[in-house]
Amino acid sequence: MPGTVTMYSTTWCGYCRRLKSQMDREGIAYTEINIEQDPESAAFVEKANGGNQTVPTLLFEDGTTLTNPSLAQVKQKLGV
Repeated sequence: MPGTVTMYSTTWCGYCRRLKSQMDREGIAYTEINIEQDPESAAFVEKANGGNQTVPTLLFEDGTTLTNPSLAQVKQKLGV
């Protein structure tokens, strides 16, 4: 499953830290991108969330996104 999920986050986001620790515990691989350090990623997150920089926003291989999902939603989307 490496590289199947991209997580857009910030360093200060508590929801991001919680989801990352849950995904780590479950062995779900992801690539993290800090939107505060990458303007293009920030623009992508805004587009996915109606103009808001809401994190965590997850991008899946099929091009779909989930915003601030639960671990159960992530696992369901990945089929695990």
